[in-house]
Amino acid sequence: MKKFLLILFTLSSVATFAQRRGGGGPDAEYIKTNYTKYEYQVPMRDGKKLFTSVYVPKDQSKKYPIMMDRTCYSVSPYGADVYKTSLGPSTQFVHDGYIFVYQDVRGRYMSEGLFKEMTPELEVHKTKNDVDEGTDTYDTIDWLIKNIPNNTGKVGVWGISYPGFYTTASLLSRHPALVAASPQAPMSDLWRDDGWHNGAFFLVANFDFYPGFTNRQDDKPTQGRGRSFNITSNDGYDFFMKMGPMKNTNRDWYKDTVKLWNDILNHPDYDQHWKDRNVLYHLHDIKTAVLVTGGWYDAEDLYGAINTYKTLAKMNPKTPVYFTMGPWVHGGWARGDGENLGDVYFGGPTGPWYRENVEFRFFSHYLKGTPLGDLAPINAFETGANKWKTYKAWPPVEAAEKSLYLLPGGKLSFTAPAGTKETFDEYVSDPANPVPFTPNKTMGMSQDYMDGDQRFLADRKDVLSYTSDVLDKDVTIAGNIWANLNVSTTGTDADFIVKVLDVYPDTASNNKYTRPNVKMGGYQQMVRSEPIRGKYRNAFDKPEPFVPGKVTPVKWELQDVLHTFKKGHRIMIQVQSSMFPLIDRNPQKFVDIMKADESDFQKATHKVYTGKLHPSFLKVRVINDN
Repeated sequence: MKKFLLILFTLSSVATFAQRRGGGGPDAEYIKTNYTKYEYQVPMRDGKKLFTSVYVPKDQSKKYPIMMDRTCYSVSPYGADVYKTSLGPSTQFVHDGYIFVYQDVRGRYMSEGLFKEMTPELEVHKTKNDVDEGTDTYDTIDWLIKNIPNNTGKVGVWGISYPGFYTTASLLSRHPALVAASPQAPMSDLWRDDGWHNGAFFLVANFDFYPGFTNRQDDKPTQGRGRSFNITSNDGYDFFMKMGPMKNTNRDWYKDTVKLWNDILNHPDYDQHWKDRNVLYHLHDIKTAVLVTGGWYDAEDLYGAINTYKTLAKMNPKTPVYFTMGPWVHGGWARGDGENLGDVYFGGPTGPWYRENVEFRFFSHYLKGTPLGDLAPINAFETGANKWKTYKAWPPVEAAEKSLYLLPGGKLSFTAPAGTKETFDEYVSDPANPVPFTPNKTMGMSQDYMDGDQRFLADRKDVLSYTSDVLDKDVTIAGNIWANLNVSTTGTDADFIVKVLDVYPDTASNNKYTRPNVKMGGYQQMVRSEPIRGKYRNAFDKPEPFVPGKVTPVKWELQDVLHTFKKGHRIMIQVQSSMFPLIDRNPQKFVDIMKADESDFQKATHKVYTGKLHPSFLKVRVINDN
């Protein structure tokens, strides 16, 4: 379900993204000259056949390991005489010599079978008909090893986004020939990765994805692609406000024709439907070496990368598990230099370093036996300071937990509030006037919102801001952040969104990527943001209403960062209750939001408490604050 918005990327670019690592043009002629393409229908244990393209080096004087990408986005181009213009994770692989395999997963494009959204994995396979992505991977590897000449008997798998999920699932094949795998920006928990963030539905990331993604809903192989909606507006805020409640998506656009969209509308809670699609539950007894890769500014699958690594490391302590996080958007390490995101400059190229010194070295070592060198278990880019750091574990063991308190008067401090007086800040949240997530008109999920300047919200009365004193030393936060708010509301449901910002000094200079009419002096860079739908504050599978006026604790994870707030900067925390249309509107009434009527939407007054009696704070992990 990877949300490369089809507004921002053509469907064909989505379909081939995971195949175009490092760019396509420069290697096109080399591939035609040095590789031969074959196409096969590889049989699975239940009799279904999966369409598989295989590119074999023409030099057959030696044996080659296999690199495989299993995808739901098509292995096109089809035809043994029509070649991809790039192969493997990056250009280094093409010139080093591998057998490259691309496979349409079950139920997609030219493969037989019925497609299931993030196929539920089975712990036990009693009969040949008990199949999942693990068994399909096993059967594919077994067939390749036995039928493709001059292979070494070693297989590596990689994939980005949805193919990242299939890479994770490949680990569950537990085939002895699978010696290396790299899930990159992998979907891991469909409800938590792409659909909902702590129960808040990511609207623009999902709405226009499914029409193009759904090229077939039957067992009839086809090269045809789905067709995106014909939306003429470029103003997502206006478009979705006029569309109204979520149930209107079917009335006006989907027409009740796409099962995958109906699954979203019919399962807003984290029920068994979604729990079955959480691959993290199954990541035990893994022997394959793994490299998990993600980006700090991945608007789609930040959770997937971080939690795939953490789960693998915890459940498989004797298995080599590597983790790389860079200053990238979704898949940004695979292409381009990775020098900036929007106005924020990272000091130089970051993508090439990863491709050459981490990814290529990892696969080369485990598939060809080359030296691993000084490849650290953890390679993480420290934003703010703009430098690569290495660690033995994540979060770093040297990071000490501290609390960052929201204080009266819009203050922010590591010192807890004093006094006995009850204090709070309040604002009116109006679903008819939700807070925008970006200052620009867009129908897509502009990825630079992840580190975007928040000064455009300065006049909003429904955004609370808490700011530290000017820092007299660098403060580095490493690891996950937990919001701990004490709130009350006049409604029976509410979203709460916490944003962590790095406020630049007024003297900050522009850089070569600073856009016209933007000044980096006073820039309010978002470092991390994350919502929670309040009714899920105690359990994602058991929503419960707020009691109007009652002070209520709400706690949720903002996910991990590695960021240094430099001396002379300030730390800011913002709290708000909408972020539209990135997140759908909460009616602020305890109802099934996917079936809510326009009449259910109501204003509500929310209070955030800031005193000693009911403190609100963020738990952070600080490496160096002295």
